[in-house]
Amino acid sequence: METSAQRLGVLLIVATIPVGITGLVLEHTFRTVFAKPLPASIFLTVNGAIQLAGERLRRRSAVLALARTEGEAFDEPGHRRLETLEYKEAGVIGVFQTLALLAGISRSGITFVGGLVRGLDHEDAARFGFLLATPVIFAAGVLKLPDLFGTAGDHIHGQVIVGALRQGLG
Repeated sequence: METSAQRLGVLLIVATIPVGITGLVLEHTFRTVFAKPLPASIFLTVNGAIQLAGERLRRRSAVLALARTEGEAFDEPGHRRLETLEYKEAGVIGVFQTLALLAGISRSGITFVGGLVRGLDHEDAARFGFLLATPVIFAAGVLKLPDLFGTAGDHIHGQVIVGALRQGLG
């Protein structure tokens, strides 16, 4: 029998797989084609639309929560807890997160909206999205670390050392 922490760990692993594979396979394309001013400005606009849709979902579920407290009956899905999230649904949220590989798309915003779409309540959608960032950011850092020791790291070694020391002391 798995504990809730173990289950959450597996959900995070499942949700990380889509962005991990996409990032590894298409990293060069995302960096060279989409990380330019015009595509980034388009994706910033798309990001705004995504955030607007997320806000509408949030407001709708706030109205539904109020209706629940007032005893009204309705069959609207939503307000699910993270404990009820299925593994395939975590994968869906992970697919949402792949959109954040595009310059201009908010990773936390897109995973939050993905959680709301899967019916999670706001607290759990935000929590899952926050936790989901950790393996992706860590893996990206590890993947790019060797670049700091090559030509991409020229002229910044001093800043990296000072930053690392400051972070370690602070």
